[in-house]
This record gives sequence, C-alpha cells and structure tokens, in this order.
Amino acid sequence: MPAALPRSTSVWPALALVVNAFVWGTSWWAFRQLEARGLHPLWATVLIYGMAVAVILLLRPRALGQLMHTPALWVLVLASGTTNAAFNWAVTIGDVVRVVLLFYLMPLWAVLLARALLNEPLTRLAGVRVLIALAGAALVLWPAERSGWDAVPLPRSLPDWLGVIGGFSFALNNVMLRREAHRPEEGRALAMFAGGMGVAGVLALVLASAGAAPWLPAAQPAWLAGVFALAVLFLFGNMALQYGAARLPANVTSVVMLTEILFASVSALLLGGGSLNAQLLAGGALILLAALLSTLSSAPDASH
Repeated sequence: MPAALPRSTSVWPALALVVNAFVWGTSWWAFRQLEARGLHPLWATVLIYGMAVAVILLLRPRALGQLMHTPALWVLVLASGTTNAAFNWAVTIGDVVRVVLLFYLMPLWAVLLARALLNEPLTRLAGVRVLIALAGAALVLWPAERSGWDAVPLPRSLPDWLGVIGGFSFALNNVMLRREAHRPEEGRALAMFAGGMGVAGVLALVLASAGAAPWLPAAQPAWLAGVFALAVLFLFGNMALQYGAARLPANVTSVVMLTEILFASVSALLLGGGSLNAQLLAGGALILLAALLSTLSSAPDASH
C-alpha cells in the first residue's frame, strides 16, 4: 500500500476489493453446481442478473430513464452482457485456469480500444504491454502435441473462444465506463446488470431453439436457492468494488483486482476445475506481467 495512504483508510477498501475478486474468482464452482442440477449457465446468468436489475430498479427507479435516454449506455449494455455471458459459460464448461488467463488478456484489448474510443496515444509502454500479452497468449494457446499449421497458437475450443471474447468485451466495458464516468452511478450499474441479463437471455433462446442448449427448466428448490445466493453475492461484490475503487488510487485498485486470477486458479486446482503445467504457468506469468504494467498508466473501472 502506498505510503501516502494512512493504514486506517487503505486496509478496508483493499479488503473490499479482495472480497469482490474472491466472489468472481470462485463463482465458477457455483455455476457448475447449478448446471449439475439442470440449469445451464446462460439461464443462470439471466436469472441472477434479473434479480439484480429488479433490486436496482426498486432502489433507484430513475436509473431506467437514464438508461433509456443515453445511447452510449447501450454500448455498455452489450459490452457488459457479452462479458458476463461469455465468462460464466466458459468457466462452467472449460478449464478454469486457462479460461481466466485468456480472459485477462484485457490489457492487450484495452490499449487498442482506448486508442479508438478515447483517443489515447499508443505509447512505448503500451506497445510493450501488447507484445508481452501476445507472448503470454501464444504460450497458453500453443498446442504442444501438434506441428505445422495445426501448431499455430489460436483458440481451438468453445471455452477458449469464450475466454478471449469475454476478455475483449471486458476491456470495452472498462473503456466505456471511463468514457461515461460523468454519468450517474445507478444508470451505469443498471446498464451492466441489464446487459448480463439481456445478452445471456438472447443467446440462451437462440441456442435452445437450435437444440444446442436446454430450455429453462421448471423451478426447483435445488437450483433456486443457488441462484438467489449468487445474486446476493454478486450484488454484494459489486458494492464492495464500488466502495474500494472509490477510496483507493486507480493503480492500487487494478493490482488488487488481479487477485481474481489467484482465487480462480487456486480454487480450480483444489476443486478439480482446472490443471496447470509449465507452459500454462509461463504464459500466465506473462499475461499477469502485462496486466501489472497496465497499472502504471491506467486501471480498470469495474469488474464484470
């Protein structure tokens, strides 16, 4: 913690950020438990975020008018919705460690999006971050057992693609939050939760109609309680994020939020949700380094 911050004013906000990172880093286990009880992760996302939307509208009804009359917030709806639908689905069906590392390629996408949407200059440090992130991604995606064109390090499975897409949309989400930081907080919060409900809902309907995913099952206590608990945890985690991020420097917030990678990886290894080898460890170290370097010039404004 920087010396300029008194301990009494920095410990609780930092712990709040860690709580948010823990909620998201271990949420994969809850989504897998819900799927085992017949609830697809996309439908689970719809219900969880639907509850959050209801709470926001109940407590801050003016947020709806802000969303309806602000076109820029609809970009946030799509970005946040894609982030959550992709991430929740990916960690349910894929190797959690691998998915989380691909998701945290965010510094790579953030550099490009900040240039396009915020007109930020492409600095030398930004270029270094991009190269490091690309090298890390190549190691994570490199199929060691293949040769020739088959060995090109590209996403090759649905969880891989979902992790990459989720990370890109997460970067877009954060860039838009920075761009629309002058908007009321409740409008931005509603946009993010409504996006999580809407994008996941549309995708679930399309996949179910095509026979590629199950329809929403009849309500059962076995998964209803889990959905309610996750909705409460996600709302609590979001409140903790807002509390911590508002009281700490942006670079400190960014570093603390990277503990999500630690929570996700350790929980996955302990609970059988992922595996780790030297190649994945090396790629992950490079991706983490790129994310840490990004704190020298910018930092994310929100998580998921």
